[in-house]
Amino acid sequence: RALRGWAAGAAERDDIYGLGGSREAVLATVDRIDAAAAEAPVPRDYDAPEDGETVGIAVVRRDAAGGEPLGSLVFNFGGPGGSGVAALPRSGERYRELNERYDLVSFDPRGVGASEGVVCRTDAETDAAAQRSNGPPVSEEEELSYLSRSYDYARACEDAAGPLLPHLTTADAARDLDLLRRALGDERLNYFGFSYGTKLGAVYAHLFPGSVGRTVLDAVVDPTRDVVQRALLQTAGFQSALDAYLAGTGGATGAAAYEEIDALLGELGERPLATDSGRRLTQGLAVTAILGSLYSEDSWPVLTEGLRQVEDDGRGDLLLAAAELYNGRDAQGRYRNTHTANTAINCADFASRPDVDDVRAHEAEFVAASPVFGRHLVWSLLDCAYWPVAGERDQPEVAAPGAGPILLVGTTGDPATPYVGAERMRDALGDGVGTLLTYEGEGHGGYQSGDACVVAAVNAYLLTGSAPGDGTVCP
Repeated sequence: RALRGWAAGAAERDDIYGLGGSREAVLATVDRIDAAAAEAPVPRDYDAPEDGETVGIAVVRRDAAGGEPLGSLVFNFGGPGGSGVAALPRSGERYRELNERYDLVSFDPRGVGASEGVVCRTDAETDAAAQRSNGPPVSEEEELSYLSRSYDYARACEDAAGPLLPHLTTADAARDLDLLRRALGDERLNYFGFSYGTKLGAVYAHLFPGSVGRTVLDAVVDPTRDVVQRALLQTAGFQSALDAYLAGTGGATGAAAYEEIDALLGELGERPLATDSGRRLTQGLAVTAILGSLYSEDSWPVLTEGLRQVEDDGRGDLLLAAAELYNGRDAQGRYRNTHTANTAINCADFASRPDVDDVRAHEAEFVAASPVFGRHLVWSLLDCAYWPVAGERDQPEVAAPGAGPILLVGTTGDPATPYVGAERMRDALGDGVGTLLTYEGEGHGGYQSGDACVVAAVNAYLLTGSAPGDGTVCP
């Protein structure tokens, strides 16, 4: 069973989408998985659809396995920059119960992966940049070099994808999502969004409140913060996650542990470690490995062994592998465009453009929020400093009167999207729209943790429409 003709019947799809004359969806079979894939065109510029320029959106679907179908359940697994086309086939077993009644669907948002993914460097250039990532600047010369590389990267992205860059906002992706709903033949969008996917789902609800179906937002992005506040909140979240890791693994805690980790990173800054791959574990890659390992308790044993390997054996193989997994590098040295797309989408979304003066002004706050990560993460404020296109707005419009109930899942120990974001999203959606389920645990996302209480509550809502009461807690 194919997706309904994506572009067929423009009158049925509303003229605002500008689909008249667009080509038919191209259908193909994805090897090794029980799913269908499609690439379908959407207007590149929703303000000028008549110009005929399109973006190809890649979609993947696994048909419902049982009877009494409920339609489609569309997933966005986060990022921004994560590939749904790659993620859904790998994680389908996690959603077996939902797949009995729903067609499971995901997609690569515009600029991501197979949807005209933005690529600004070759794989070799990305490798070289990673090998230079030896921590934040500590001198004027290093600062100038850092800024020069940031400028060059932005120019490379402009050269590679300039015409597309202004059209990578979350609002653009939400309009694409509504086209997907229509193409699937669903009256309402049933949706499951994680992390950045919660922002996309909330923006969709704001733009199309009458088309919102059963919607779950897990690991919720705070819609009320500007660029600096958002980064500062996340920095504090990672520090809290590190504290939970240290307490949970029985090692040193508090200031003594911070000093040990800081000393280890300092040594890597002076002397990156060799690995069997021939690539080095730099300070920057070690920080990436630690941060990435704090997303899930399942990664804690790998982090523990990786740190032990550095300290006892003088080898960086495990931490390098963890960093490269997070960075999207495969065994052949090919990179997914996850991080490039992340920058491109965030820079299209956020209007603020912090500069080096802002880094200096806020560095003490970041270090106070995280003695271990603060001086590293404060430099992320410059991600969009030289970006060639202006951003839209710092706080997305998410008010969605009449769209509820939308189920939000907040995890008390979430490092990347701290719990307070779920509370603020509930308030921003409007009275009676959002209902908050709290998971008292660690990691990025409640459902992904596999907690039986969370999974049962979310599945019951998606399968029956009955949402847990606001304030329900899964201990």
